[in-house]
Amino acid sequence: MTDRLFWEKKLQNQRFISYAIVDGAPRFSAAGNTFAVVNPASGRVLAEVTACQADDIDAAVTSARAAFRSGAWRGLLPGERKAALLRLSQLILDNREELALLESASMGKPVNDALNIDIPGAAAVFAWYAESIDKLYDQVAPTASGALATITRAPVGVVAAIVPWNFPLDITAWKLGPALAAGNSVILKPSENSPFTALRLAELALDAGIPPGVLNVVPGLGTEAGAALGLHDDIDVITFTGSTAVGKAFMHYSAQSNLKQVWLECGGKSANLIFADCADLDAAAEKAAFGICFNQGEVCSANSRLLVERAIYNRFIDKLIEKLSAWAPKHPLDPDARMGAMVSEAHRQKVMGYIARAQEEGATLLAGGEAVAIDGVNCYVQPTVLGGVTEEMRIWQEEVFGPVLAVRAFDDEDEAVALANNHIYALAASVWTDDLRRAHRVSARLEAGTVSVNTVDALDVSVPFGGNKQSGFGRDLSLHAFDKFTTLKTTWFQLG
Repeated sequence: MTDRLFWEKKLQNQRFISYAIVDGAPRFSAAGNTFAVVNPASGRVLAEVTACQADDIDAAVTSARAAFRSGAWRGLLPGERKAALLRLSQLILDNREELALLESASMGKPVNDALNIDIPGAAAVFAWYAESIDKLYDQVAPTASGALATITRAPVGVVAAIVPWNFPLDITAWKLGPALAAGNSVILKPSENSPFTALRLAELALDAGIPPGVLNVVPGLGTEAGAALGLHDDIDVITFTGSTAVGKAFMHYSAQSNLKQVWLECGGKSANLIFADCADLDAAAEKAAFGICFNQGEVCSANSRLLVERAIYNRFIDKLIEKLSAWAPKHPLDPDARMGAMVSEAHRQKVMGYIARAQEEGATLLAGGEAVAIDGVNCYVQPTVLGGVTEEMRIWQEEVFGPVLAVRAFDDEDEAVALANNHIYALAASVWTDDLRRAHRVSARLEAGTVSVNTVDALDVSVPFGGNKQSGFGRDLSLHAFDKFTTLKTTWFQLG
């Protein structure tokens, strides 16, 4: 395990890309606009990055469309696209220390989490979709003997991918893996909080043999670059992960422009149901702590609503608070850190505001609740548990995106399911029980895209990820992700 000094020395010499990459070349905003990317653990500016405007977005779309029409990527043999994406996967692994440092420095996550989870995970997603390319088959429809009808998938064209700051490279891979494997050209807009791994990825993609124009990266503000992508008339698909409010804006942009497809993965407020027949409450408490503290709680599917059967409520809360002691925030470059800094001072204030408001509305602070300063920087929040929460409280209704857990007791299965389902979000849920019948029964009744039984937030590239209600629609990961980036074509051959 590398120590903090190792990472600090690397940070001193780290290059931060400050330009967009369009048509395989650096591009600075024609208007000269920039935005500052700040290290939340130090408060220092890492770089002033070019802020793309509508003209810059138009240049990226023109490049992507030209690359698509040329067939330089989509026209390759499936095995050739596969080989290029496998090379990209390996290049990600070869540069994993740099990529991990870029993620940690820009958004505050523990560098060892980035090094051992996020970066290898992104590489694995690219490899998985690369391997899928030459294993997907089209269909022949049943017809009379004098006809042949084929159903084939074709790349949709130009895809715009807008990704959030909490898992910058991971979620980028979720979008780009299937979009590129299908033969599309992609314009990627990373978050202004964490643009560096996306920009470095564009360089690595060129090194891997992906032609210029096939992957363009356009850093910028959401109100400028993001809106320009949403309103552009020559983009075929928007794939977006972020807040529900911004997701709704992209729906409006589509209606105002060319009726492009919009695929959304938005907010969450996932419920974690602990039944009294759970045989291993220690494991349940450990996972409940993980489910709200991993990545500083900045996870769309974080298990942020905890429902505990009343018969075991006090015992379970005691165990939970004990487990949370291992999640005290530390400097992101500390190799022992399990929880790092909030992504920004503004976000830290937002999280603390939710904690204060919950107590004003009548919730009881059971643990944490304080901001923490490390190395003189006050951008950390303790793991926080709030009890006595009602459905009317904002802490129960709204996504905090921090290590803040809202807890309430329930008396029976019907009440637990009703509490879990009575929400605008339906992204994920967890159930803890040793009754097999209950596990199946409750899982079937929960309105969530993913239900994890006797664990939390189960995830793998082989299974779809996404939600319902105002958590969005469409699925990332698995072969189902190709549905977003391909179009079905029927070809009818009349033979006689």
